[in-house]
Parts: sequence; structure tokens; C-alpha cells
Amino acid sequence: MSQLDEVQTNIKNTPGLGKSMAKWGALGAVVAIPVPFVGPVIGAIAGAAYAYTKRNK
Repeated sequence: MSQLDEVQTNIKNTPGLGKSMAKWGALGAVVAIPVPFVGPVIGAIAGAAYAYTKRNK
């Protein structure tokens, strides 16, 4: 099982994690728009990563 499969399985098996990742990803994208050298895509990735790392809290 690759690490990508493990992440996908974890997202599917954790209720509300996908919704939380979408919410934080959208917030990260909006916040990153005015920041130079950081576009909305990188902000969205950072926001989703934040939600994924705090999933067990």
C-alpha cells in the first residue's frame, strides 16, 4: 500500500475529515491571494494539509 493509498483510506474512514480539508483549503486559498509568491493553489494545499494534520485532535 502506497502512502497515497493510505491517505485516501484515512480520509474515507475519518468522518468529516474531507469536509474539514475542503473548508481549510478554501480558507488557505483566500488568505494566500494577497501574499506575494504564494498563490491560491499553494494556500489551498497548505490549508488542506493543516486540516489533515489536526485530524486526531
